[in-house]
Amino acid sequence: MTANEVDLISWAERLSAIARTGLGFTESLYEKERFEEILKVASEMRLSSSASGEGYSPGTETVDELVEIWMSRVGSGVPGYVTPKSAVAAVVRNEKGQILLVQRADSGVWLYPTGWADVGYSPAEVVVKEVLEETGIEAVPLKLLGVLDGMRRGFTAIPMYSMVFLCEATGGALKAHPLEVSDVGWFDRHNLPSPMPNLERWVPEIYRALDGEDIPAYFDLPRNLR
Repeated sequence: MTANEVDLISWAERLSAIARTGLGFTESLYEKERFEEILKVASEMRLSSSASGEGYSPGTETVDELVEIWMSRVGSGVPGYVTPKSAVAAVVRNEKGQILLVQRADSGVWLYPTGWADVGYSPAEVVVKEVLEETGIEAVPLKLLGVLDGMRRGFTAIPMYSMVFLCEATGGALKAHPLEVSDVGWFDRHNLPSPMPNLERWVPEIYRALDGEDIPAYFDLPRNLR
């Protein structure tokens, strides 16, 4: 089996997380030295990849600089336990069965509204807030469509879990966020804008959900069950 860019990024981030978590719990100077050495190896792996993704720009740091960035994020005890970031996404439909899409200002790619999970809000509350902020549309969450591992699916270069919700538009008017979004609109599935990824890459059953089918929430199976 040949490793690809996604594998390399995943292994580097896993090593980094293990080392930073270890640094957050250990009091042993010997162990700290070993964990810092693991961070250096992880940094070399990470910077050898040319792939990019959400929240990371490869080639902008040296090995030592990336190690320093990771070290600056080390906490103490439980707060130092490294976990994936959390994000939310909204598949919003209207009365015509169209899907709400935004054109991201950073990449120019069209996708449904997404955003990082904010402290103090439930995931469903963040979805409502993100949709309104990015598009001007008021929406209510109907159900959870899926929980995705962003790194495994190759659409982020940092550890991230994304919770995708099916939502129904209830009001508002289209208005693109001035900083995060270049354009926004309602689209039929047979007349989607470009460039955009295949939506089924995110949630395989997305169009069935838009049609109102009652489908179970999707999740990435354990690797040994795929």
